[in-house]
Amino acid sequence: MKAPPYTAASVDVIRLPGERREQDSVAVEEPLEVRVNGAPIAVTMRTPGHDEELALGFLLSEGVNPRRAAAPADLAANTVEVEADAFDPARLERHFYTSSSCGVCGKGALEAVAVEAPPVASNLRVAVALLAELPERLREQQAAFAETGGLHATGLFDPAGELLCVREDVGRHNAMDKVIGWSFGEHRLPLGDAILCVSGRLSFELVQKAAVAGCPIVVAVGAPSSLAVELARDRRVTLCGFVRGGRVNVYTDEWRVLS
Repeated sequence: MKAPPYTAASVDVIRLPGERREQDSVAVEEPLEVRVNGAPIAVTMRTPGHDEELALGFLLSEGVNPRRAAAPADLAANTVEVEADAFDPARLERHFYTSSSCGVCGKGALEAVAVEAPPVASNLRVAVALLAELPERLREQQAAFAETGGLHATGLFDPAGELLCVREDVGRHNAMDKVIGWSFGEHRLPLGDAILCVSGRLSFELVQKAAVAGCPIVVAVGAPSSLAVELARDRRVTLCGFVRGGRVNVYTDEWRVLS
């Protein structure tokens, strides 16, 4: 399994001690402008690839109802044009600028990122042994991470643990958006019969995106934040953190996890 060439770049490095001068492979990071009905509304730093999915997932998480995404008519580089019904630019009170490290950066208050999503009503229940295996199954498909060591990943699994989609990006929220955008294109939303697995920690925004997508179970290698737990409890999402070495910490709605 080889990483797509647009996800990695070669740079010079000096390895110490020993002062060995070599070439190293690092993750590509470039800006992407998202336009809605011709109007630029967001710039995000991302790893190129699956840009249409990224734009769709991002907008869905922000409460916009997109129809389709494609390269713009003017063929501007690093730009995606999204068509959306009944889009009100005033709803977005500022131009979004999301850094690759944290999609919430720059937003003034918790209310500015809260998107109305009904509580997840799925009755999906999954064995803890299967959940414990998902991060390793995801890791086996992270080709760009294997080459660069610098990308996050989100994987979408079915109830039997089969991987449906995996996306990598320098931004953990971008990787999630790409998976949600793929799900939108495949007419799989809401994700009431699926599991999301992320390669890092669980932030408020990742849980928000999962809730908007209607996903009942979110699994992570790392720790959740306090707001992530609070939001998961409120939206009835089963949140599993520190999933590694056969162990699973269940923070909310533990009834979905069969021991």
